[in-house]
Parts: sequence; C-alpha cells; structure tokens
Amino acid sequence: MNQAQVRWTTSDLELLPDNGNRYEIVDGELFVTRAPGWRHQRVCNNIGTELNLWSRQTGLGEVAIAPGVIFTDADNVIPDVVWSSKERLAALLDEAEHLTGAPELVVEVLSPGETNERRDKEAKLKLYAAQGVREYWIADPRLQQMQVYRRENATLVMVATLFTSDELTSPLLPDFSCAVARLFG
Repeated sequence: MNQAQVRWTTSDLELLPDNGNRYEIVDGELFVTRAPGWRHQRVCNNIGTELNLWSRQTGLGEVAIAPGVIFTDADNVIPDVVWSSKERLAALLDEAEHLTGAPELVVEVLSPGETNERRDKEAKLKLYAAQGVREYWIADPRLQQMQVYRRENATLVMVATLFTSDELTSPLLPDFSCAVARLFG
C-alpha cells in the first residue's frame, strides 16, 4: 500500500516549535536544520558585508542576512544572504515586509552533511531557477570555494567554481569585485 507523501505548507510552519531549528519547505518537503555554526555564520557575515559595502557605494540595492522568502504556500525558505535591487525589492515585500518573490541574487553557505548539501545544491537550485533568481552562489567553507550559477534560458547554470586565489565578480553587480579568500577569512 502506497502512503501519500505529506506536503507541508507555510501554515504548517506556524505549528512547529520555536526551538532554535530552521524550518524550510521546498516543493512541499520539510527541511529541518539546526542553527548554523560559527564558521557558517562568519562566511554569511563576510559575504553580506562585501555586498553591503558595494550597495552603499552604488546605491543600487540592499542586502539581507537570513531573510525568509515565501515564494508559494509550498515553497518557504531562509536563504543565507540575498541581494535585491531597490526597484525589485519594493515589488517583493508584502505588508509585513516579508519577501514574496525572487531577489536577483541568492547565496547559500553549505552546512556539513549530505542532506544539507542536497537541499542547497539540488532542491534550492531547482526552486531558485523556477522562481526567477538571476544569480545563485553556493559557498563551501570546508573546501573554501564558491560555485557561481547564472540565469540562462530560464534556468540556473554553473558558470564558475572560484577558489581563494580568485576574484568574485558579477555582471549583476557592476564593478563589484571581491577576493574569494576574504569571504572565507
């Protein structure tokens, strides 16, 4: 006998305990992770700082660390870092100032474990592509590398794997340049 798979929704999240875990839903599948560790948070902060410095200089957009993004009732995630242009941000925020659509740039910092990697490299990659994210960075603190995906033909395609000796640039962010080593330092 086949049992129907449980499909989680945003309203189900409200029933879960506030116990320090992070609850995310991708295509109705619930992902539960513990609060990120120190190194993970440091990398998130470093990436956010670099993007924030550039955003302040250019005035082109804003950065947020770990914002909730409610794409649909079955797709509710907490990316590590997002950047959105000011124009797009105004259209994405609901009355409670929650993101309800895709920011231009999403960054995930890998946490240890096969399930965490599958979530970020497969489930979230597919979700972000389907929702219209223009660029997706996956930072790996263990390997100290950054995978860069860019939108091509309605999907996100990996265009580079950057190492600590490389510079991170983006056509999405004019004149943005950052040594990858600074992101992991």
